[in-house]
Amino acid sequence: MSDTTNGQAHQQSQQPQGQRQRVVLTGASRGIGHATVKRFSDEGWEIITCSREEIPAHCLRDPNWTHHITADLSDKKAVAAFVAEAKEIIGDGPVHALVNNAAVSPKTAFKERLGCLNGSLDLWREVFELNFFAPLALGRGFASALRKGPGAIVNITSIAGHGVHPFAGSAYSTSKAALSALTREMAVEFAELNVRVNAVAPGEIETEMIGEEYEALIPRIPLHRMGRPEEVASTVFRLCTPDFGYVTGTEIFVTGGQHLY
Repeated sequence: MSDTTNGQAHQQSQQPQGQRQRVVLTGASRGIGHATVKRFSDEGWEIITCSREEIPAHCLRDPNWTHHITADLSDKKAVAAFVAEAKEIIGDGPVHALVNNAAVSPKTAFKERLGCLNGSLDLWREVFELNFFAPLALGRGFASALRKGPGAIVNITSIAGHGVHPFAGSAYSTSKAALSALTREMAVEFAELNVRVNAVAPGEIETEMIGEEYEALIPRIPLHRMGRPEEVASTVFRLCTPDFGYVTGTEIFVTGGQHLY
């Protein structure tokens, strides 16, 4: 991530003192999460993040990325601790966006997809704790701060939650399908707080998770290419702005049209 540009500094100067927008984002250390942090930073937002790993050293130069908390959100106690620490940072202030991006898609030692007939049920529970229960717990945990925003929640789902995927395992796919359903339910309940809840479902995005085997899927993508993390990040960002102020309970597919098959 690069240092703040002159354009970013100008953009921040247009915001009233103490009125800077704030986003809380999970799974920030790489891939889609890292690209999303950069997009919010480019727009002058204050950023609080969480991931299992520390953020890359070169990102420490970003003055908007004010706090990073290392935590394994598949652990219920770690989720509660993250919320508590983030609330100490926020104080009585608002949260304008919560992006639930952290997820896990485990494979076997031979990179075989974990299906319904292999892999332990304990591993399934770990997947659901991170991919499904953590977004629910974080939505609850930051509800009052989001109400003060008023804020928006974006859950990162997946194309794999809408059909059998050749590489994503069953635990991952069903957890993302459940998160899609949770997004709809949250949208209705959080509307009482004037908080919008939407989802973004990426397809094949060029991140560390993508291997050579994914090249075989490109012919099934109408745009004939994989997506870029920045394209997902842009969609997430726009959903958190007044441009989408009357949109809630929606899932946007960033798949190049792949979900149409």
